[in-house]
Amino acid sequence: ASIVRKFHAQGFDVALSYRHSESPARTLVSELNTLRADSASCWQAEMTDAASVSAFGSAVLAHHGRVDVLINNASSFYPTDYGHSTQSQWDDLIGSNLRGAYFLTQQFSAELVARRGAVVNLIDTHADRALTRHPIYSIAKAGLKAMTRALAIELAPHVRANGVAPGAILWPPSLEDASDPAVMEGRQKMLKGIPLGALGHAQDIAEAAYFLACEASYITGQMLKVDGGRSLA
Repeated sequence: ASIVRKFHAQGFDVALSYRHSESPARTLVSELNTLRADSASCWQAEMTDAASVSAFGSAVLAHHGRVDVLINNASSFYPTDYGHSTQSQWDDLIGSNLRGAYFLTQQFSAELVARRGAVVNLIDTHADRALTRHPIYSIAKAGLKAMTRALAIELAPHVRANGVAPGAILWPPSLEDASDPAVMEGRQKMLKGIPLGALGHAQDIAEAAYFLACEASYITGQMLKVDGGRSLA
């Protein structure tokens, strides 16, 4: 939502997909269309399903008539203990984080070339350092990082492809209950591992995505870590 608001505030028309969150998606679109008529749309899309990805891409092009920037942000995220992982978990995590992004980008590639556009993929600092108990998720994000570099070559010289790797932006579910002393201890431990000493904000990610898409005219194939220095620790 922060990314959508940032691009819209800069004059872009925006099209967003949702998986299950229809109500907040439509609320956001209504808010943006109130600010500027017919400037926002939303579509249900299942990024693990090839037909749904293709239908979403076709609907966006038919409705808006052009695509200048593609932000691949869809992601499932949950633990998959090694030794007990399932094929359905693999299909969901690889599909939502990697496969859907690849084929949606491919579908839009001719349009992006024509517009001399940009692709920004939302990766993760765990693309470089695997997250314990999340092997499939870590593999998927590492694949998305590799995809970003590959597409920077495949789409050159007309389209730039880059990635944003968020660090700690929101408290994880295990650290949400601020009334629990153990949770507060866990929060302090996490913050000690961040050189800037605080969580980031969703707006930090939106600003990074906009920078890479619209201002970084000589940057491609790179991953920008927005993590307060956490990956240095």
